[in-house]
Amino acid sequence: MRPLEGRTALVTGVSRPAGIGAAVARRLHDMGATVFATGFTPHDAEMAWGVQPLGDLPFEVYQHNLEDPATPGALVDQVIDQHGRLDVVVGVHARSSHGGLADVSADELDRCWAANVRSIVLLAQRFAAVHTPAPSNQRSMGRMLWFTSGQHLEPMDDEIAYAVSKGALHQMTASIDHALSTQRIVANCINPGPVDTGWAGTDRGDLHGQVADMFPDGKWGTPDDVANLVGFLVSDEGAWIRGQVLNSEGGFRRFGS
Repeated sequence: MRPLEGRTALVTGVSRPAGIGAAVARRLHDMGATVFATGFTPHDAEMAWGVQPLGDLPFEVYQHNLEDPATPGALVDQVIDQHGRLDVVVGVHARSSHGGLADVSADELDRCWAANVRSIVLLAQRFAAVHTPAPSNQRSMGRMLWFTSGQHLEPMDDEIAYAVSKGALHQMTASIDHALSTQRIVANCINPGPVDTGWAGTDRGDLHGQVADMFPDGKWGTPDDVANLVGFLVSDEGAWIRGQVLNSEGGFRRFGS
């Protein structure tokens, strides 16, 4: 079955083969959607994991810097120009940031706000402006998703700029969903918990094993676990869930057993 046949999906944050963005984009493609994927390798070049080839994918992956305020609207227009429609937007991209309260700078706060929050709001704004809603007697096909982190469940002392921006994504969910509803777009936010995308590598000691032990099954979440939820939410079956922050963490136990 290909439940997204005939629909077009934009997926951001597609930059690493083991990343959530790549898994989500592949899943939506497998569900029948025409996928427009984009990433931004300069961000990966700044990170410990570095730039990683994506390998063969059944769709092209473009490059867009979503820190630039002009990019979100132009990106949506590019999708419309190429495919004639846009039904699904999944904002997986994020600027990672490390540093506690004593270290955080105004510049880093601004960059995290721009990349992580402002870009999502501007994507939503342009998506609403160009989306053609389904007739009122049919299920809505418009979907938008973005991602928060676990900052509302546990302090993130060493990632202040990142945590603050992710908190904004959490808190804006009900308001942005309500605004998008006039165009029959359903919006939600996902907290996927710790996902094994390679960021807790061997250079970080036994962090990988320590985190695995905090799950009931003794293993991390995977990008495919996240893609499972995304696939449901953007399908017709997921239309009744809206304006929610969904903690999909596999029973992750932050404070011991």
